[in-house]
Amino acid sequence: MAATTHTVTNQPPPLVGYDVFSSDLALTEAVDRHTAPELLDGAREELAALGRTAGSAQAREWGFQANENPPKLKTHDRYGHRIDEVEFHPSWHRLLGKAVSSGLTDAWGRPGGHVRRAAGFLVWTQAEAGHGCPVSMTHAAVPALRTDPVLAAEWEPRLTSHLYEQELRPASLKPGALFGMGMTEKQGGSDVRANTTSAVPLAADGEYLLTGHKWFCSAPMCDGFLVLAQAPGGLTCFLVERVLPDGTRNVFAIQRLKDKLGNRSNASSEVEFDGTLARRVGEEGRGVRTIIEMVAATRLDCTIGAASLMRQAVAQATHHAAHRSAFGGELIDKPLMRNVLADLALESEAATTLALRLASAYDTDTDEERAFLRLAVPAAKYWTTKRCTPVAAEALECLGGNGYVEESGMPRLLRESPLNSIWEGSGNVQALDVLRALQREPQALNAFLQEVGKARGADHRLDGAIKGLLTELADLDGIEARARRLVERMALVLQGSLLVRWAPPAVADAFCASRLGGDRGAAFGTLPHTLDLGGIVDRARVRIDT
Repeated sequence: MAATTHTVTNQPPPLVGYDVFSSDLALTEAVDRHTAPELLDGAREELAALGRTAGSAQAREWGFQANENPPKLKTHDRYGHRIDEVEFHPSWHRLLGKAVSSGLTDAWGRPGGHVRRAAGFLVWTQAEAGHGCPVSMTHAAVPALRTDPVLAAEWEPRLTSHLYEQELRPASLKPGALFGMGMTEKQGGSDVRANTTSAVPLAADGEYLLTGHKWFCSAPMCDGFLVLAQAPGGLTCFLVERVLPDGTRNVFAIQRLKDKLGNRSNASSEVEFDGTLARRVGEEGRGVRTIIEMVAATRLDCTIGAASLMRQAVAQATHHAAHRSAFGGELIDKPLMRNVLADLALESEAATTLALRLASAYDTDTDEERAFLRLAVPAAKYWTTKRCTPVAAEALECLGGNGYVEESGMPRLLRESPLNSIWEGSGNVQALDVLRALQREPQALNAFLQEVGKARGADHRLDGAIKGLLTELADLDGIEARARRLVERMALVLQGSLLVRWAPPAVADAFCASRLGGDRGAAFGTLPHTLDLGGIVDRARVRIDT
């Protein structure tokens, strides 16, 4: 066959060899905004270095390899001994090791740590989202462990370490440790109070033996796990070590690995406890209260994870359109394609801006900010994760048939996109949690409205949306059935307020017109044509040297 028939033209170059952090204007501006001046140079330097690695051809290959070679369960060794180990591809360990060494499990103890860590998590998980699960759980376990000063003193230095070691051995002998969790059971799911795993106290203070089955236990090769079980005093939180201090394996029987839609590089498992040694975390009967801060932190990571995925989808779509010609010009200059890309970019920037604002509240850590987080985290988690799948699907379509091919990476983004909406409580759980906070914690609503009100008077569409939200909040009739509607409005008003205050006028105007003013259709690409769509797309586009 003549070689001339295989000449490749009109194909975009691979989106590699770029700085994922510095090329994301919404993210870099958020870091500048929420980082103390004396910390900013160090944060930007650290994040840019991570961004260059995340955008490298090597990191992209690690992501493909980890996804294409999912973990394998080995329940027994060759001699018949039970070992319950999970084998991961080396690329998984490279991704995880880079995350740990970059401080993505170390936020609680360093100034500005949450904003820096959130930005890094958003950047690095664009290489591959699956390994973010143990990173998130390790980060989030710290506040739960702090309910027991002895356990916190023992474990927090390990969890915040920047050193990763994959070998299973006593955590006390390792330079750093990772945490997983096992909360849900098959009969209860999100209703953890229906858990039946039992905890029988031993003679030693704080030690118990657990018996039961966990329906979802992510990253089962971690060094420790926070689990819920029924103690004599009620539902209680426990720490289960994978390897006991004397070097013996704890009873941690992995029944199987889940065969999942996406997130395939990560091992999600079913685990059986049968006389498993555990240490109590917090008081008996207060398990939910003990883990509540951990849950809030992982819910924020769901928001960050959704923002990460949307950003990568938009980066791929705008890059393709900038380098692909059709119908007499570049796709990115075609009015209809530009409308689609601008609409996607709005969703991505709104999610990023919201995620970093929430992270900054953790760094500020005042009573007002904690009250704000109580409502803002579940509302943000609900809405941003709901928007993730349609964004991924539309971005895939921007690449046409090439986007439907695995080599593009877009199918992996699409399969990953529903996960954050399900993990740590699906949509209804988030909406009901918002109602619970509204009913029990009036200071949370006050803090939320104060935040939203900082942009009042700047845009008439935002003002109208705030007025409509207040009307919704004043009417409690049938509130549970209206919970999703209410939480959606809360998230949109909050995003609109943040963008009006901080985003370029073109972005804020388009968001308020379409998301708050209702001037759009049901699909992406239906923004008013009079908006500065080109400016929005140009802001979102990644530029690489070709």
